[in-house]
Amino acid sequence: MSNIASVAQTTTRYSEVPNLSISIDGVPIAYRELGPRKGVPIIFLNHWGAVLDNFDPRIVDALARDHRVIAIDYRGIGGSGGEAPLTVAEMADDTIKLIRAMGFDTVDLIGFSLGGFVAQDLALKVPGLVRKLILAGTGPAGGKGIDRVGRVSWPLILKGLLTLRDPKTYLFFTSTRNGREAAKAFLNRLKERKTDRDKGPTPTAFLRQLKAITAWGRQAPQDLGALRIPVLIANGDNDIMVPTANCRDMAKRIEDAELVIYPDAGHGGIFQNHSEFTRTALTFLAASRRDHHTGEQAL
Repeated sequence: MSNIASVAQTTTRYSEVPNLSISIDGVPIAYRELGPRKGVPIIFLNHWGAVLDNFDPRIVDALARDHRVIAIDYRGIGGSGGEAPLTVAEMADDTIKLIRAMGFDTVDLIGFSLGGFVAQDLALKVPGLVRKLILAGTGPAGGKGIDRVGRVSWPLILKGLLTLRDPKTYLFFTSTRNGREAAKAFLNRLKERKTDRDKGPTPTAFLRQLKAITAWGRQAPQDLGALRIPVLIANGDNDIMVPTANCRDMAKRIEDAELVIYPDAGHGGIFQNHSEFTRTALTFLAASRRDHHTGEQAL
């Protein structure tokens, strides 16, 4: 384990770091780690059906130059054992246990899509554990259209199969020229890792996570005003999976939240604009509380 840890510490590319595992309640949870072993670590929480190879290496690598970054597989997904939870709350509980098992008293969280649901629930459950929160392509409990993610996604997943394209082409990006070029570039980045790739999600795990997403969309709203930490919210202006209006709603309900909306971008707006997003995220993570700029930015 010490040899693996030293490799994770010195390797600078996400596509090259080893697959690691930690036991939570007797269940192995897979993760990858890179960046300097100092300061507050960043925990990455990803989207529906995502495994370790679905984290954008450009974003991870950029943040890992200055921060310790840990990307995880949820229980029942990819290299993690056990059965995929049926609720966002269970995923948040698993993540809390993982953070504590790793010995961290404070973390920063970046949650994309489903990961943003988990990040919100976690931050509300354990005040003081999360120092700063970044929410991308996501929405609040009970948010507009979240319980329709499956109905929106299935036709586009089928379209991907019929056109021999990754469904994320249609789910994450706009149909404009910029969107299509960004989709191609993003999907190529996800193929950069050539060895020791993660296992894809099983159909059962994929469907169980969809049930958790649907339940999140139907549950009672949470008190986002209770989040007394710096929060950065980012999305594209045309998110068809988790409608962009949800990000504006969260920004209104969270005191001093910073909101960034990318033009001509969809659910994967942070991937399409990865350079701009990482610059914004690094500035946000480095700033003192009084330095934060609030309100919406349209880039």
